[in-house]
Amino acid sequence: MTADVAGARELKSLSKEGRFFGELMEVLMRRILVATDGSDGANRAVDAAADLAGKLKLELWILTVMDGFFNEALELSRKERIDLGDAIDAVTNGMLAAAKERAQKRGAEELHVTSIAGDTTERILETAQRVGADTIFIGRRGRGRLQGLLLGSVSQKVASLAPCMVVIVP
Repeated sequence: MTADVAGARELKSLSKEGRFFGELMEVLMRRILVATDGSDGANRAVDAAADLAGKLKLELWILTVMDGFFNEALELSRKERIDLGDAIDAVTNGMLAAAKERAQKRGAEELHVTSIAGDTTERILETAQRVGADTIFIGRRGRGRLQGLLLGSVSQKVASLAPCMVVIVP
């Protein structure tokens, strides 16, 4: 039996039971990836992803890509007189801890956090594939307004290139 036939049978049985939407989402989504850079838009994406993960008991992966935090980490390194690598770790770990706390407060239970360095769009797409994400949540606009205007926004690139559903949160 092909996956399409099996999926069609599942959809048919769900519609008969009258719980179509909720159970449809459970069939379509098992794992959500949400990308955060600590911005207001990213926080709204974390909230939306965590709400859904909590309600449907989905696995939630929270990712931050270490790209664009150099100035913040450099300032922390100078101020606290710590190694730049340690400062970068502190910035990203702080971002992930805050996002995880937000997600837990909104009902998400099965949580994973990860950070990776590199091009933001590429790393989001690679992580989605690596963890088997069915859906990616991302804020419409992050920290880099000028960069987004000049190079095209990360959310637009992710939506164009992702092999799964993408939810862009305003």
